[in-house]
Amino acid sequence: MSAPESLKVTIDGREVEVAPGTGLVESAAAAGVEIPVFCYEPRLGPPVGACRMCLVEIEGMPKLQAACTLTATDGMVVKTAAVSEKAAEGQNATLEFILVNHPLDCPVCDKGGECPLQDLTFRYGPGSTRMTFPKLTFDKPIPVSPLIALDRERCILCYRCTRFSQDVAEDGQLIARNRGNHSLIATFEDEAYRAPFSGNVVELCPVGALTSTQYRFEARPWDIQQVATVCGLCPVGCNTSVTTREGKAKRVLSRNNPEIDGGWLCDKGRFSTPHLDSPDRIRDPLKRLHLVGLESISWDEALDEAERLLRAAHGRIVTALSGSETIEQAYALGRLLRVGLDAHSAVLPESTSSALDAFRLPLSTIADAQVIVVVGDDEVVDRAPIVDLWLRKARRNGADVVVYGPTGTMQAAPGTATATLHDLTEPGNPVGKKLRAADRAVLIWSGPGGGGGARVAEAAYSLGFDEKPGCGAFHLPATPNGRGVAIGWAAASNEDETDPEPIGLLVVVGDEAAASPSVRTLAERAEAVIAVTMFHGLAGGWADLVLPATSSLERDGTLLNLEGRLQRLRRAVIPPVPDEQAWIAKLSARFDVAVSPHAAVLFEEISERCFGGVSVGDRGPLPTRVPYEAPEPAQPQAGAVTPRPADEHFIGELRLLRRRPLFSGPQVERVHELQFQRPSAELELSTEDAEKREIASGDEVVVRSNGTSTRLRARVNRMLVPGVARVAEEHAGDLHPAVEVLKP
Repeated sequence: MSAPESLKVTIDGREVEVAPGTGLVESAAAAGVEIPVFCYEPRLGPPVGACRMCLVEIEGMPKLQAACTLTATDGMVVKTAAVSEKAAEGQNATLEFILVNHPLDCPVCDKGGECPLQDLTFRYGPGSTRMTFPKLTFDKPIPVSPLIALDRERCILCYRCTRFSQDVAEDGQLIARNRGNHSLIATFEDEAYRAPFSGNVVELCPVGALTSTQYRFEARPWDIQQVATVCGLCPVGCNTSVTTREGKAKRVLSRNNPEIDGGWLCDKGRFSTPHLDSPDRIRDPLKRLHLVGLESISWDEALDEAERLLRAAHGRIVTALSGSETIEQAYALGRLLRVGLDAHSAVLPESTSSALDAFRLPLSTIADAQVIVVVGDDEVVDRAPIVDLWLRKARRNGADVVVYGPTGTMQAAPGTATATLHDLTEPGNPVGKKLRAADRAVLIWSGPGGGGGARVAEAAYSLGFDEKPGCGAFHLPATPNGRGVAIGWAAASNEDETDPEPIGLLVVVGDEAAASPSVRTLAERAEAVIAVTMFHGLAGGWADLVLPATSSLERDGTLLNLEGRLQRLRRAVIPPVPDEQAWIAKLSARFDVAVSPHAAVLFEEISERCFGGVSVGDRGPLPTRVPYEAPEPAQPQAGAVTPRPADEHFIGELRLLRRRPLFSGPQVERVHELQFQRPSAELELSTEDAEKREIASGDEVVVRSNGTSTRLRARVNRMLVPGVARVAEEHAGDLHPAVEVLKP
């Protein structure tokens, strides 16, 4: 007998039809009835019924029931506190119990005005208290981490925070200690809560127990504004809401997009706003003067100097873009340089292949996949952190998740991702068989090199994903808008790119490009350099003209995320410097090129040429799939470094794998509260390589290559493939790919 397609439930006299398995709280919402909750949060998994605020009376049951723990059944009759005196008495008693020790400090609490406890107390709670004894107090605030403060006396033990830590992020660092009346929230071993997604517990907390140290005492709900935008720090494009007060960005909240981010944010996107007010931020143009160095000049002088340098290059111009620019910025710059100056050479950021458009799916479908294969040298959390949360949810849902990489479940040497994908498409490969048989399968490339987007698209096509609407493929690029920048740059002109030699002028755009060693090498070959950057320390030593840049929080424009979804980036605060599009428009006019200073006008031009005239609102829809078109042939991928024979000075050589952690980059470096999240000066070794060298975790080691050496702390990583030594990019220095590691 087949299950019914719908059930009939009566709530407060209103009959509503719901699907089988629908929770009672959602059923009530469908009937237009609110059931108040504290601990209930569907994103956290199965309900726990901890707070008892959702008590309802159900016909046929003698006692009040916690609605959040129940699912609707056919014919169920429910009465909430709105019509049931018994349920109202239960809810009032629950609130009175919660408030027994809760401090009456709403006027100074950061949650005041945004607090569910405050709201529900006014609506359902007693008008006065019967309690005359002193309330329980604790030391406050407890530093959970440099980012989060805990006021234990405000905590109502809803367990939202611990459930997120254990069941969503799976870091296991936030716990409930003791039992009964002595229960309290703490970190494991009282260590700092150091995890990529720790800030979500602040937003989950229904009271003012967990607060952000950055936002603490900074603003009140009645004197702030919320700006709906997207995060521009990684290719996921999480939907966010930026809180501003008096023209300053005070905090970043999630703006739940269930298809992209599920309502979560990583700490990099949530807590990086202080970089806007960094002491070394460039606020005026800088020009290099003979024997003086860089000196501030006016914007009129800066545009004059930029025009002089551009004309003197005679078209021998190379542009290095970061991939964090908006599509409109790349297009405007392309119009200036490619049309106005006939400069057709650019160093574009890593981009996602258009071949993946045949396998488009929302990121949320990862959670429902049956089989997932990840290939690449980089950990997913470093490239696209929210994708890591979707993968964890997929594992909890029973998916078979296989990771090929230096630290994967299937260990693979660096630089072998393309070969791995080829092996997966072979008829006899057991993992490939699972991918072919599954109706819901996902391929993910997480790492540099080899044209990852094109290669994973080829594999997906070979596995028949184009004929299965539930199967998809993703490439996790290194930059937030690499594909969008490439499209904007290409849309500016139809001329082919050529490489000038020698380089007359190098134009460096963005902090990521300015911090890149490869761009620094180009700068050494260039006769002159113009750098567009936010901070003094990035290009001050080698640029001839430095123009101040803006942050993603200070821009209007459009981003294209790794799904291929266009999303609107809205300016949250007014920048202290002119917007890039404004001065590009003025400079373009000097070369008789028309460029609008307004992002909306520029996007209309780009949209007609590249996106079929589509317009983008607050939540851009995911475009439909397109027929598969084979990408360009794969370029040869650099293989592993061949070790030299051992000699009497060292046991052997290792391949140095440079890792770019999530908490790295110019913006993170300028946020004091995020410094504890940054990687330590450590060198990771496999268990096998550490044992050969008699090295243990914590030992100091010397890392040498080509006459260069540095000292680091060793950390043995049992998941790391033998023959590889892994280190964070910022601690790798000038080390070459082949290194020797030994005790000093």
